[in-house]
Amino acid sequence: MAVLTPMNDHDARELLAHYGLGPPRALVGLTAGSVNSNFAIDLDGRRLFLRVYEERDRRGAVSETAMVERLAGAGVPTPAPLRRIDGGLVSDMRGKPAALFPWRPGAMRCQASVTVDDVLQLGEALARVHVAGATEVRDESRFRYEDLDARLDRIAASGDARFAPRVPTLRDALATAHAARDIGLPRGLIHGDLFRDNVLWEGPRLAALLDFESASDGTFAYDLMVTALAWCVGDDLDVRLARALREGYERVRPLTLREREGLASEGAFAALRFAVTRITDFAMRAPSGGPPPAKNWRRFMMRFDKLRSLGSAGLRDVLGD
Repeated sequence: MAVLTPMNDHDARELLAHYGLGPPRALVGLTAGSVNSNFAIDLDGRRLFLRVYEERDRRGAVSETAMVERLAGAGVPTPAPLRRIDGGLVSDMRGKPAALFPWRPGAMRCQASVTVDDVLQLGEALARVHVAGATEVRDESRFRYEDLDARLDRIAASGDARFAPRVPTLRDALATAHAARDIGLPRGLIHGDLFRDNVLWEGPRLAALLDFESASDGTFAYDLMVTALAWCVGDDLDVRLARALREGYERVRPLTLREREGLASEGAFAALRFAVTRITDFAMRAPSGGPPPAKNWRRFMMRFDKLRSLGSAGLRDVLGD
């Protein structure tokens, strides 16, 4: 993603002054991320990360940064936002809310490099989010059934010959997956988007969970399956990785029997969520006839088909006890 809100040295000086910090030595726009504008700011002996919120309003940014601060204080491995001189967590950048964080060094994993130990650590960290977020006031997800169905309406109305004909099949699959979900599963604060580009590693150690932009109310089983679909699937579901992710999670928060039985349905809905949003947010914006975008919606239809073929019992066998 390109930087949508430009920022110059004068902007950075004004911003940093609200934190009692001196002028920047360097300011670099970052292309990572799909929603916000992000920057690296270098000071003498220190680097900071600046996020300019492109979709959230000020109220949403205040709520999110305060939540992240509390999660970090409760032991979740995520950087807490810096506080301004006046005690606030959110600043203004050209009319948009912005927050400053300490820079966390580290690298992201490619799928081929993910190990069993990686996903054991990841499962533990995800469970810590669920436990630490128990008392958080949660916003509704932006990716409920109704929201995804509305996106399908947009695809149909677009007339895009690449995707509009697929809407009836996607709509039927989404309705069926939604109806199969167990509304009584344990729920609370979920990350909602714990993909490989939202986790940093320092060598073999998990260094930080990033980007709580999609954090919301949701079932813990759904969040676990989002993470499994993101980390434990290459050309097919990797049984070793999936079992290790579940094992790491249960070191911190054991799953109930009801959750185990609901994982396949939650995973099917999660796979369709990402298939639909990747069509609307990436594939429809790509030029016709060009290469598919890196975030390919078909990869999540493959995951959906895999979960449908396994069913609840088959997935429980894959994940083990």
